[in-house]
Amino acid sequence: MEKIYVTKEGFDKLNARLRELLDVIQPKVIEELKEARAQGDLSENADYDAARKRQAEVDAEIKDLQLKIENAEIINDKGSTSTVNLGNYVLLKFSFNGKEEEYQIVGSTESNPNEFKISNECALAKAIIGHKIGDVVAVKANTPYEVTILSCSAKSKKN
Repeated sequence: MEKIYVTKEGFDKLNARLRELLDVIQPKVIEELKEARAQGDLSENADYDAARKRQAEVDAEIKDLQLKIENAEIINDKGSTSTVNLGNYVLLKFSFNGKEEEYQIVGSTESNPNEFKISNECALAKAIIGHKIGDVVAVKANTPYEVTILSCSAKSKKN
């Protein structure tokens, strides 16, 4: 598996979720399975089937998280910088509407457009990574557009 880029915060969230699954959720599911087995005939036991399905889902999520954690590469905060890179907060001005928006460039596991966290694999991030403050960059999307990089830093300007 290739490297998975995450911020320190994202890495901590992956570990916290894994701990929750292993320490809280998995024991509950095992208990539910025991209770369902105790009901008798397993061939027509809906509770048992539901508990087995839940166990499979939890086990799959645990394996997925363990793999992500094992292959995680934590994005370093580089402080204020003039060159856009993973982990940076970037203030952009969009040419088509003049609007200014701040985004954080994160790995794909952390991307969340509602929180203005964009994946390093999306067209916008690919276009601006490696560019400097003041650059006007063409974004190759379904409808191409340009953005101007207004600022770039390790900390959000919103806070």
